[in-house]
Amino acid sequence: MSFAELAALLLICLVAWFWFDSLKAREAGIAAARTACEREGVQLLDDTVASRSLRLGRDENGRLAVQRAYDFEYSDSGYDRYRGSVVLLGREVVMLDLVAHVHNVRKLF
Repeated sequence: MSFAELAALLLICLVAWFWFDSLKAREAGIAAARTACEREGVQLLDDTVASRSLRLGRDENGRLAVQRAYDFEYSDSGYDRYRGSVVLLGREVVMLDLVAHVHNVRKLF
């Protein structure tokens, strides 16, 4: 096997690993969003998350890991949409945000 073939095989394996790791991280993001929505009494819309960013980050031990940020939408009445987000470092949720929404806001002067 030549060096080029070996390099190509290594690249294919690396891409396959990254793809499977991304699927597992996305599943963890969906589970975290679903749990947070259930806890807050709102509905997770489309039952999925959408990838927002991907970069390298460091965990609490200083090791490099892939940091992924996902956005999702939720509703409290079924007629509105609010955006939330979840950030994972590896497969661990490090931040989950359900953007605060306010109904019938009035300014008092």
